[in-house]
Amino acid sequence: MGELDLSILWQDLTKALFETGVMVSISLSLALLLGLPLGFGVYLTRKNMLWENRILNWLGGIGINLIRSLPFVILLILVLPLAQLITGRSTGPYAASVPLAIASIAFFARLVESALCEVSVGVVEAARAHGASDWLLIRKVLYPESLAGLMRGFTVTAISLIGYSAMAGVVGGGGIGFLAINYGYYRYETGVMIITVAILIVIVQIFQGFGDWIAHKLDHKK
Repeated sequence: MGELDLSILWQDLTKALFETGVMVSISLSLALLLGLPLGFGVYLTRKNMLWENRILNWLGGIGINLIRSLPFVILLILVLPLAQLITGRSTGPYAASVPLAIASIAFFARLVESALCEVSVGVVEAARAHGASDWLLIRKVLYPESLAGLMRGFTVTAISLIGYSAMAGVVGGGGIGFLAINYGYYRYETGVMIITVAILIVIVQIFQGFGDWIAHKLDHKK
């Protein structure tokens, strides 16, 4: 690698990592705060569930599917006015966190619903037979029994967000994706491109390994 490549790398890599961290952290936090209850809500309003409600279930499901059906690059462009309204800017990591958060909330909510569907119906019925209230059943049965699946879903969401944050560089979101595109593609600095890709691979492997380890510890079925 030439001297110019090293200069570009050391000047911009720290900033790019920080921007990626900002985008992923904000989006993951909102996915946990909003996607988790949304996923529980969609599951609990299903037929024969605790809060069965066909209309609410349909509305929640169609909202999640609508967001998930949009390619993320298109979602980025569509949400730019909202991002500017919330953050006061249409570029940068904080502005990019708005579409990232929307995508991650819908994505994680669907994974939460899937994790809850894996809970044995017999366990739920046994809790009902013993007179457990709805909230007690949620806190003491559904949540603990689905915890390993929820952790796996959270890990998948985090890894997907790393990829999405790289795409956010296309519209000026910053981060490692912007570094790779700006220098590795437009300026033909192949060395920078290779290093940024290698860093992304390492980050994903760390997230996946840590998430799998936690999920294994939480798994009641092992």
